[in-house]
Amino acid sequence: MIKQNQLVFKQFLTDVEEWCLDILTANDGRAGYRNNWLEETRGILKRVQHMNHSTYIYEAEILDIQKCVEELADGMQRFSTRVNSGRVPIGQHTLPPLPYPYNALEPYISRDIMELHHLKHHKSYVDGLNKAETKMLEARETGNYDLIKHWQREAAFHGSGHYLHTMFWDNMSPNGGGQPSGRLLQQISQDFGSYEKFKKHFSEAADKVEGVGWALLVWSPRAHRLEILQTEKQQLFTQWDTIPLLGLDVWEHAYYLQYKNDRKDYIDKWWNLVNWKDVEKRYQEASRLKWKPY
Repeated sequence: MIKQNQLVFKQFLTDVEEWCLDILTANDGRAGYRNNWLEETRGILKRVQHMNHSTYIYEAEILDIQKCVEELADGMQRFSTRVNSGRVPIGQHTLPPLPYPYNALEPYISRDIMELHHLKHHKSYVDGLNKAETKMLEARETGNYDLIKHWQREAAFHGSGHYLHTMFWDNMSPNGGGQPSGRLLQQISQDFGSYEKFKKHFSEAADKVEGVGWALLVWSPRAHRLEILQTEKQQLFTQWDTIPLLGLDVWEHAYYLQYKNDRKDYIDKWWNLVNWKDVEKRYQEASRLKWKPY
């Protein structure tokens, strides 16, 4: 009986190993799975391969592997359901994978900054937004709104951080730089006088953000034109009814490890990374929305 159990355990481990390898070989880290899921898969695979070389496999170890696999599979299934429905359930926002490796933006932005910025700061905004949404759901269900002011503020801060950073990663590319083209360039020239005037205005706005915050190029459906705005922190002193197209993060965590307190140098170098194709795509979608002008 013991020998038979060992054969069953070996087959289970073989099946789990194949499952892990299928996930890792079918995914390059950018096709939808969260980075931590890929790390969990690698961890399970390492454990399984080690156990496969053991002379004796304990049932407790098998049960633990089974639990890890079930939790990982459940998380990926819920993610897949959310993507297919096009709706993010309350408290289930996820950290998007970067569209390039962490070192891809060097020498302009270092690997260390990108890892810290993405895995620590952006993830904290995702976690904060999920917590705020969950707490507001709890308030609706219990009727206790004593802390609603706090959680609304948390949702504004962390939600803005999550959404702006999600745009920010796509706004940059290892093959970026240069100038926009087509309709976006025409719109920039019309609204700012020229591309060079726009670039100078945007850079000065970014440099003069008080404290920490963002410079933003937005589409205004009410004015039917592009505008440049600032936002302190991530949600203050900006305008409603506008759609962000291009954002530059000037929080110190975005550049201090590499540029120290020289924000101007960071801004100048950042233009070499602007992914104008992404900005043009956002502009084409946003410019379809036009409210009655006033």
